[in-house]
Amino acid sequence: MGDIIKSDKIAVDRAELEKRPSVLRGDKVTKVFGYGNSKTVAVNAVNFNFREREVISIVGESGSGKTTLAKMLLGLIGVTEGDVYFKDAKRDISSHRKKKEYWRGIQAVFQDPFSAFNIFSKIDSLLLDCINLMGGKKFSPEKKYEMMSEACSFVNLKYDELTNKYPFELSGGQMQRLMIARIFLLKPKILIADEPTSMVDACSRATILDMLMKLRDEVGMTIIFITHDIGLAYYVSDTVYIMEQGKFVEVGSAEDVIISPQAEYTRRLISDVPKIHEEWDLSTV
Repeated sequence: MGDIIKSDKIAVDRAELEKRPSVLRGDKVTKVFGYGNSKTVAVNAVNFNFREREVISIVGESGSGKTTLAKMLLGLIGVTEGDVYFKDAKRDISSHRKKKEYWRGIQAVFQDPFSAFNIFSKIDSLLLDCINLMGGKKFSPEKKYEMMSEACSFVNLKYDELTNKYPFELSGGQMQRLMIARIFLLKPKILIADEPTSMVDACSRATILDMLMKLRDEVGMTIIFITHDIGLAYYVSDTVYIMEQGKFVEVGSAEDVIISPQAEYTRRLISDVPKIHEEWDLSTV
């Protein structure tokens, strides 16, 4: 594990964490694609309980089911079996109105910022949509301008330099920051971050993670990282869920799971992390 465990990371008080209110809980959540002999069980009867202000990482390789689970949590695809509970009440997203209400409490930032926005809508419209979603449609133009400026300032952007521009006129780093500015406006209880830093350089990556952690502290938000990066999971998470072939094979604090892994799959993920002071084993590449 080497470089990953050498840090000044402060462990969360697990007893205090367990006392926090539940914001999103799952009971045997399952997703099956296809039928008969061609069916695929992408997520297999997983249980979870995410709490207020908790930072969670769901870690697994491509095809492990973590992104499918994220889409189910967002309500973008249906649940085949099992139940999802939002703030301890069984989730009901059976109509467009109910789904829209649910989305006020749960939002996402994605790996590819350019696919997250309508390229034919100007930046102003994208931010105004967030204000309207949160009930600010009747706010004065001055109030809306103030809110959009504040959101852009939070992510080190200047709203006056973005107004009347389209997403394709921005850089990838600016688009990533703009996604976080949207979250600043929406202030959801839960944020799902699906590989949010995989397409940016190391400096931008650290900045984005810092912004998300700051947002968690200011808003009291629960953040769920969907990632294959075991190092990221260790540094930012209170709780880590290791996912293999649609199942959680290990769950616990970041320290317990990554420093003292019990599952063979977890140990393999950790052993695959390159270490500067050791010769890299490329025999499996």
